[in-house]
Amino acid sequence: MFIHLGGEKIIRASELVAIFDLSIEKSSKISKQFISYANKEKKVEVIGEEESKSLVVTQSKVYYSPISSMTLKKRAHQLLTN
Repeated sequence: MFIHLGGEKIIRASELVAIFDLSIEKSSKISKQFISYANKEKKVEVIGEEESKSLVVTQSKVYYSPISSMTLKKRAHQLLTN
C-alpha cells in the first residue's frame, strides 16, 4: 500500500515512521536537532514548490510535504484500517 505525500511523491506505507505538523520543527529542540542531522546526511527532500505544511519521517528520509499533517494521517489511517 502507498501514501501520496504531494506532488509526484508516493511512499510505501510500511516505510512510514511518523507524520508531524511543521510547527514541531520550531517548537522542539530535539526536532531541530533531528532535522539538522538529516540535512547533513542529505536525507531531506522538499516536495513540490508549494509551502510545506508537514514533516513525514520514513525509515530512510524526511520529507517536507505541502499536504497538511491531518490529511496525511487520515490517508495513512485509511490504509491501516482497510
